[in-house]
Amino acid sequence: MIRYNLRCEKGHAFESWFQSSAAYESQEKRRLVSCPACGSVKVERAIMAPQIVSKKGREAARPTPAAPAEATASSESTPLLMAQERELRAKLKELRDHIVKNADNVGERFPNEARKMHYGDIEHRPIYGEASPDEARALIDEGVEVTPLPVLPDDRN
Repeated sequence: MIRYNLRCEKGHAFESWFQSSAAYESQEKRRLVSCPACGSVKVERAIMAPQIVSKKGREAARPTPAAPAEATASSESTPLLMAQERELRAKLKELRDHIVKNADNVGERFPNEARKMHYGDIEHRPIYGEASPDEARALIDEGVEVTPLPVLPDDRN
């Protein structure tokens, strides 16, 4: 995983984690990286200072646990970010619930059903289902428009 400091065209600074630099570049190219403050998809990496710690410096570089008063102060300093995260999660849940309610779950048949619709073999209808990363890439390479359903932390319980 890699963390990038990002900045949108309007100057809002934020950070995000990506599986790799290639994953970031792919998502940026497909306009999937957006500013949480204004929604702009014109985003670029901001200058970052790498954190390099030698073996000797590892003990000194380890953060000491914050005192309870410090933890409270730091959590109170980011209520806007926390509110934005809750709002984003609520919107993602609403989107997913809408899709599940209004589309047919075709399960593991998803790649074949999506392909048949794309090529006009069957009537177009809203569907969702399962596809491996390789199957999803193959569909995208063929020009079939697919998007993963949002997965939220609560879903993993």
